[in-house]
Amino acid sequence: MNNNAMDKKKSNIFDRINILLRVPVVVLASFIFALNIKTFVHTAGLIPGGASGLTLLIQEIFLHFFNLKVPYTLVNILINAIPVYIGFKFIGKKFTALSCLVIILSSILTDFIPSYTITKDILLICIFGGIINGVAISMCLMADATSGGTDFISIYLSEKNGIDSFNVILLINAFILVIAGALFSWDKALYSIIFQYCSTMTIHVLYRKYQQTTLFIITKEPDKICELIFSLTHHGATVIDGEGSYEHDERKIIYSIVSSHEANRVVGAVRNVDPDVFINVLKTERVSGKFYRVPKD
Repeated sequence: MNNNAMDKKKSNIFDRINILLRVPVVVLASFIFALNIKTFVHTAGLIPGGASGLTLLIQEIFLHFFNLKVPYTLVNILINAIPVYIGFKFIGKKFTALSCLVIILSSILTDFIPSYTITKDILLICIFGGIINGVAISMCLMADATSGGTDFISIYLSEKNGIDSFNVILLINAFILVIAGALFSWDKALYSIIFQYCSTMTIHVLYRKYQQTTLFIITKEPDKICELIFSLTHHGATVIDGEGSYEHDERKIIYSIVSSHEANRVVGAVRNVDPDVFINVLKTERVSGKFYRVPKD
């Protein structure tokens, strides 16, 4: 067996192991997602936004105006048809396949898990329900999957434009909630915005792939550190000549932008190379131009 065949075989084995490790995470996330709907969301009658919120809104419309109880699974799968197409065509096949597992499993569990009331305090429901919803979505994203709906659109925009577009989700969800408020109760619609805000902020904290961090590194080992940054992140760097204002000795300033979830790893590794290094870490609002991202599989 030649080296290329061996490398291909090893790659296939790695891919299978990777998928096997990701599946339990998305299954657990699906259960948490459905359980959250049947406890917090159901108790307060909230519309959590996204595909799930639109599904619940459609169910409520059919029940309220036509006295028909429509299955959550049927509506949710139909709503996700176009986002799933976007995923397969523009994002990645394995990514979208795992996302389909989340969509189908969470939908079925939502239909079969019985409703249960943990608390009737609507503010507690909005805060903790939103946090749990954000945790479930973040688990999916960390496993390279998504809960469907607007998440597909957000990831597509993030991949295409290089920006953190989760705020776009918040705006889309707000539009859905305005419709819910006009048809039913403005109180529940406004509480649902609190729920969605808590969910979005939780995702911002836990999942930072599409957020960028700027590093200014002052060092005497520029070549080693540039090689280190590239080996860890596949990102380049710019070396700028500098001079210390106190001792007037020569310094090199390395300017680089990395993903926020890579920043701590880079900073720790750089300190091992140069214990006397000085590092300034800044939040980056937006990057325009070539910025390497690990492609979805």
